Amino acid sequence: MDAMTGRDSAAETDSAYAWRRLAYTGLMSTIGGVGMWSFIVALPTVQADFGITRAEASLPYTLLMLGFGAGGIFMGKLADRHGIVPPLLIAIASLGGGYVLSGFTTSIWQLALVHGILMGLCGTSVMFAPLMADISHWFVRRRGIAISIAASGNYIAGTIWPPILQAMIASIGWRQAHMIVGIFCVVTMLPLVLALRRRPAVHALDQMGAAATAARGSLGISPNAMTALLWVAGLACCVAMSMPQVHIVAYCGDLGYGVARGAEMLSLMLGFGVVSRIGFGFIADRIGGLATLFVGSVLQTLVLILYLGFSGLPSLYLISALFGLAQGGIVPAYAIIVREYFPPGEAGSRVGIVIMATLVGMAFGGWMSGAIFDLTGSYLAAFANGAAWNVLNAAIAVWLLMRASRTGSGRLAPA
Repeated sequence: MDAMTGRDSAAETDSAYAWRRLAYTGLMSTIGGVGMWSFIVALPTVQADFGITRAEASLPYTLLMLGFGAGGIFMGKLADRHGIVPPLLIAIASLGGGYVLSGFTTSIWQLALVHGILMGLCGTSVMFAPLMADISHWFVRRRGIAISIAASGNYIAGTIWPPILQAMIASIGWRQAHMIVGIFCVVTMLPLVLALRRRPAVHALDQMGAAATAARGSLGISPNAMTALLWVAGLACCVAMSMPQVHIVAYCGDLGYGVARGAEMLSLMLGFGVVSRIGFGFIADRIGGLATLFVGSVLQTLVLILYLGFSGLPSLYLISALFGLAQGGIVPAYAIIVREYFPPGEAGSRVGIVIMATLVGMAFGGWMSGAIFDLTGSYLAAFANGAAWNVLNAAIAVWLLMRASRTGSGRLAPA
């Protein structure tokens, strides 16, 4: 029993309330996750509007991802101290304001700064790492699937929003579409904050923290060293992941299939990514986060190689679906690993640090792929570059798994 709240902390974890909270969290992530995908759809139109190169047109997405990553750390620390509600209120105001301001920008740098600061740093960042860290406090036996479901909101957003945004941009223009999305976010997300006001019991966190602290030392490396390794792994896997996700719409336009087909492929990719994230969540509850990371990394590498050999329209639909199935569980695996090896009092900040690496990878990879295209006139070299980065990610996962195997600590989720 928690002396401060009067609640039974053990009874709260994996409870009916925990599952309801997970549903609200997923809905919040789905709505707020629009910030990560809207510019991908608008990229070709924005490029034409401003009369700039593909690499220049990728700048708003690059700054968005950098802001997303940095904001995950800052907002995660804020959530560790004061609960998830203050970060959510900041995010809702920033998303609404950012989308409205985007419609009034007159240069690509203005648009990039709005995306980086308001929509990335202060807005969409809260909808991923901090929400995953928050829901992890409410589950023990089903933590893997809970984190994966919370993370799936981001991909559900990527499934739902691109076709809607493509239709809006085609009919009313990208500026007006951004303004409407901003107003919609504020109106729909504010009521959901009320459902997430309750904070987890303190004693439950302390007990799980003791178990995690004992477990993390079994790999024989310091917490900061392991965080650094996970940071590099996250950077590498998402440089690879960004190539199809960021450029599939433009790639289809270049091949002559049209940007609408690319938006459909992105939606298909992320839809299967939701299936992958949930499926890998069940797997993580059985084999642990490290093994889950390795499996996802190998599969992502193999599918990236397929993009090098096939460019027909049916083939691209199929490969995009396979890519979604392969990579959906990778990013949630990092949050699961953090919760297996670090105490919950550090969950928000540690998850934010590692997730920042994945977002830096998305930002850097998105820009790099555009630059490679500008240099070579083709995306083939960009796909090969992504596969090479993914090999680095798999190598780190293998090394950590080998250390875990030698010490018998390969599966560390609390019982």
